[in-house]
Amino acid sequence: MKLYTRTGDDGTTGLYGGARVMKHHPRIEAYGTVDELNSWLGLGAAACMADHPVEARMREILVQLQSRLFDLGADLATPAGAPTEARVQRIGDRHIEESERFIDEVDGANEAIRTFILPGGSELASRLHVARTVCRRAERLLVSLHGDEPIGGEPIRYLNRIGDLLFAMARRANAVRGVADVPWQRDGGAA
Repeated sequence: MKLYTRTGDDGTTGLYGGARVMKHHPRIEAYGTVDELNSWLGLGAAACMADHPVEARMREILVQLQSRLFDLGADLATPAGAPTEARVQRIGDRHIEESERFIDEVDGANEAIRTFILPGGSELASRLHVARTVCRRAERLLVSLHGDEPIGGEPIRYLNRIGDLLFAMARRANAVRGVADVPWQRDGGAA
């Protein structure tokens, strides 16, 4: 089987279930951004030190999230009522609860936050902060899509938790690497 099909040369793509839509359709924008997030998670996982127990665990979590994001992509590519709907794993409460357990696990070792922090620090933390911002964009696109057609609330809630998890992981990565979070400095000057 060849990698190229030529079916998208007209600017359309197929949803799981057979319908074809334009590549700029909100559903495609949403799951395309989830795919982008998945790539950023891979970049974060690649930066985790395998010989450090905390980073090795973060890598395990990131790789597991990558698989769930594939599930989310399939969920979003399958409109409600599609003939293939029964074959798709929908994102649900158990996925949200799992992400909350990950947040508790990772954030439990972080110092309490006292101010806003700037994205950055170590390379791993910086990668995770970029992933967090892509996650938030994907979440906004899902909210917009949900306003036009039903997708259920679970994918939105799931991405909301993943954004929180990535923030906690970035802070933990800085702590593990001995890099302090950089606090936001309010501009005290007069206008």
